[in-house]
Amino acid sequence: MEFVWAFLVGGAICVIGQLLLDIFGLTPAHVMSTFVVSGAVLDGFGLYDKLIEFAGAGATVPITSFGHSLLHGAMAQAKEHGFIGIGMGIFELTSAGISAAILFAFLIALIFKPKG
Repeated sequence: MEFVWAFLVGGAICVIGQLLLDIFGLTPAHVMSTFVVSGAVLDGFGLYDKLIEFAGAGATVPITSFGHSLLHGAMAQAKEHGFIGIGMGIFELTSAGISAAILFAFLIALIFKPKG
């Protein structure tokens, strides 16, 4: 049953993204930013952890989980180190994803001819 809930929740997040693209005419960058911010807001209210417990990978794989990780790390380190901990916490939990994105973007740019 865990797989079904993960599929339904992850699919619902994708449906929301597609509706934002088709009905509201947002660009993919706007949709991505909206999802990151909504993940952070849901984590701020303590709801995203409950969603992860319920849906598992259906909630941790989409980009909303990135916003959750950003805020989660920032708040944990801010309690320990104060204001400077905000920046430390953001990069502590998300550094692997950010580093992978930069590395793969660089490798793809070497293989293909980027435009613009």
